[in-house]
Amino acid sequence: MPITSNTRQTRGNRRQQPNVVGPNESGKLPPQAPELEESVLGAIMLEKEAYGTVAEILTPNSFYKDAHRKVYEAMQNLAAKEDPIDMLSVTEQLRRNGTLDEVGGPLFVSQLTSKVASTAHLLYHARIVAQKSLARDLIEMASGITQKAYDEQQDVEELMQEAEARIFEISQLSQKRDVVQIDPVIEEAFERMRKASQNDNNMSGVPSGFTDLDKVTSGWQKSDLIIIAARPAMGKTAFVLSMAKNIAVNYSIPVALFSLEMSNVQLVNRLIMNVCEIEGDKIRSGKFTPTEWNQLESRITALMGAPIYVDDTPSLSVFELRSKARKLVREHKIQCLIIDYLQLMNASGMSFGSREQEVSIISRNLKALAKELDIPIIALSQLNRGVEGRTGVEGKRPQLSDLRESGAIEQDADMVCFIHRPEYYFRRGSDGWDESMIGMAEIIVAKHRNGATDTIKLRFEQRHARFVNPGEDNPYPEDLNQEATLDAGEAGYTIQSKMNETVPY
Repeated sequence: MPITSNTRQTRGNRRQQPNVVGPNESGKLPPQAPELEESVLGAIMLEKEAYGTVAEILTPNSFYKDAHRKVYEAMQNLAAKEDPIDMLSVTEQLRRNGTLDEVGGPLFVSQLTSKVASTAHLLYHARIVAQKSLARDLIEMASGITQKAYDEQQDVEELMQEAEARIFEISQLSQKRDVVQIDPVIEEAFERMRKASQNDNNMSGVPSGFTDLDKVTSGWQKSDLIIIAARPAMGKTAFVLSMAKNIAVNYSIPVALFSLEMSNVQLVNRLIMNVCEIEGDKIRSGKFTPTEWNQLESRITALMGAPIYVDDTPSLSVFELRSKARKLVREHKIQCLIIDYLQLMNASGMSFGSREQEVSIISRNLKALAKELDIPIIALSQLNRGVEGRTGVEGKRPQLSDLRESGAIEQDADMVCFIHRPEYYFRRGSDGWDESMIGMAEIIVAKHRNGATDTIKLRFEQRHARFVNPGEDNPYPEDLNQEATLDAGEAGYTIQSKMNETVPY
């Protein structure tokens, strides 16, 4: 086919094909390798297994010339039907697609096979074609962002989010992992088992510090996405802060905490309440007795130097998180990442038809990030109001269907845990009330992809906003004889004491 005809065809399809870009201001042509494109297409028609070799690397948009795109689309159509791919079958498929004349007819297809010197370097050539395509995508993205940056009405923060999202999308296209033979994977699994066997606590993952929970999970496992969900006032933040303290202070394991709801100072205040066992209202007011000052000064040293890294960026995007998390792993060797909480994150820079679709993208990217960094990611999540509408003891227990805004959260998570405090919902003496649950919380492991499900009991000390193992000494026992009264407008109760001045999140 004459060059002028092919050029016209290419230009006519630039709007449909996003990474076909024209010369820039200096007259430079976009990255392209038309000779290698011809060689790859010709080799696919000559070699029986060639298409399978390049199918994971190339898409129709990988080709710069429109005619080459259409030929590769025809090859995809044939492969989908498991039909043979050769010069005659590709020609016939182009005819069925109505694009045979557009590419230059049967002669053009036959000429592609004559451009192949050898099929031995097919994979190498295909990778070059793919790299040229990625370069064009980057140029197109940068050009669009540059034009928007000149617009004074454009919000710069939104533009940065869009640029980050586009770069993230392009980078995902280039991250193809090769199939590996099983032997090195077995060796890695065996090595992890060997290391776990050497641990006195039988932990193969990051310990939470909660004995019974760790028996079920063997610690939070590498590359896992763990969702910890609850209704408001169940103590989600108190739970992960207690856990972060255990991980960093008790086990000296670096942990990162991203709080989208509370500031860094608020988080640290909660940690001080936890470690120093001082009530929240006194920490806020600074009204300490001499004894409490001594207690504060002596116990706060446990937090000084602890490998806890906090970030309170509001409305954090998954793309910002990815960048920050990579840096934390690289520079501080963090082994666990906690997010408080998932529904406050966004995937800005990308467009969605609904909030459910956006949450699905967020959860999918969190799982991908956990695999990429090879660390457990623990994300808090809200439950919908379905819990409040149910009655009875069992009715108030959270279910997987209660996860808010997206079923994809359940699908992407390796583990889903619920925090449930029965005493929040029931009067003492009412039907279903169990005296043994006063001051206690249930951690319900409702989904465990790699192990058993179970329910673990922990003690919840509301005045210090912390969870502890049931058998641990409590220097400030709750007054269990106080009257419980229904809180107006709520399906639960509050205890009339000073400890209600500290509200768990």
